Amino acid sequence: MFHLLRRPRWLALTALVAVTVVAFVQLGLWQLRRLEERRERNAAIVASDRRAPVPAGDVLAADRPVAPGAEWQQVSARGRYDTAHQLLLRNRPLEGRNGFHVLVPLVTTGGPAVLVDRGWVPAGASATDLPDVPPPPAGEVTVVGRVRPAEPPKGGAPPPPGQLVRIDVPAVAQGLGYPLAGGYVELAAERPQQTTAPALLPAPEVSDGPHLSYAVQWFLFAVVAVGGWAALLNREARDERDLRQPRPPAARRVVDQGV
Repeated sequence: MFHLLRRPRWLALTALVAVTVVAFVQLGLWQLRRLEERRERNAAIVASDRRAPVPAGDVLAADRPVAPGAEWQQVSARGRYDTAHQLLLRNRPLEGRNGFHVLVPLVTTGGPAVLVDRGWVPAGASATDLPDVPPPPAGEVTVVGRVRPAEPPKGGAPPPPGQLVRIDVPAVAQGLGYPLAGGYVELAAERPQQTTAPALLPAPEVSDGPHLSYAVQWFLFAVVAVGGWAALLNREARDERDLRQPRPPAARRVVDQGV
């Protein structure tokens, strides 16, 4: 059977199957790595929820990205919202509805200012209508929230003034006259509370996601590819063997007579 593998057609098919199997296995391993990353993220979220908030200045520093392992840490900060530099983050759906996140710098009483994502508001009636944004509390305010790293910038046409498409904290800092922490805070609580305020963003989901099932699927695809290759090879070898076997004399006479 394996002598067939020396034929050019089978050499090409075998090489194609080998490349395909390697690709499927690598995709399966990639999903397992993503599963491990997801579990590490879940563990960080759970651990952060169990710890009391720490001062934002202990975790966030001006003009520095969020340190590894600091994402999801609960922090608290006290200061005044700089409503003159409030920004709207475009195209952020929530529960199937399009809307905006409301971003406001909090000028703290000690340390750098912190960009706070106060939550979500629904989009206006049309693409050109601005949403109704409840104002933040006036005067001193205390916020508690989750640390998030800045989002990488995105190319393309710039959004309208006062709006963003990414939470590019360094770009936001360029328009301020004071230092701004390198990450931002996703609001979880605010004192004093407002009777009307943006909807708080839901807590991050803690689950394994679909990565394990995807990994199993890729590994199964690899098994099917090898099994299909082996089945084709076996069938061709069997057909060739049948052709080489001599037929019984009676069968030859029937064939010769055209019956």
